[in-house]
Amino acid sequence: MIDKKLGKEIIAKRVAKELKSCQLVNLGIGLPTKTANYIPEGIEVSFQSENGMTGMGKLSPEENENKDIINAGGGYVSILPDGAFFDTSLSFGLIRGGHVDLTVLGALEVDKMGNLASWIIPGKLVPGMGGAMDLVTGAKKVIIAMLHTAKGKPKILDKCTLPLTAKGVIDLIVTELGVMEVTDKGIVLKEINKDTTIEEIKALTACELIIDDNLQVMKV
Repeated sequence: MIDKKLGKEIIAKRVAKELKSCQLVNLGIGLPTKTANYIPEGIEVSFQSENGMTGMGKLSPEENENKDIINAGGGYVSILPDGAFFDTSLSFGLIRGGHVDLTVLGALEVDKMGNLASWIIPGKLVPGMGGAMDLVTGAKKVIIAMLHTAKGKPKILDKCTLPLTAKGVIDLIVTELGVMEVTDKGIVLKEINKDTTIEEIKALTACELIIDDNLQVMKV
């Protein structure tokens, strides 16, 4: 198994390779925010945070924290020279109006039909679903960035068991083990981490995987 901390960096680096210049991109709280630290050279994107910001920069190291600039998850971030601040009504207007090109979110569970469960475990107290329900229906592309398992249990399932955030919205799943595309036929394994095997990924996935005929080594 790949170390959890290393796995998160692998995921963030690989997700960053999906970014294209001139995109408006929303990064969910937690692991997805790391994507901003690995923007490929020559790519210029604008990161949007649903608490009211575009032009969000990298996560701020502790010694350079500006306590007035936080992302939607409460983490300290930087702001680029062309960045802007505004109220949440305008922020969600951007999301619901279809202006976000790409959103990167974490997940508790996903399944072969592209369904997403990301906001609640029954019986556990949570502050709310945040902006995920709006983002996955308003963004033009949805990428799930998550560790492949939770405490050894698969997170990619035949059918989600937790309450859904949205149905049939996922385009791409990136874990530390590989890159998977959600299609009408099921989940297709497109790339595999050089330090794992197809057999290991299948064993840690609770649904059938379609192995792409042109399976590639994961680009990190």
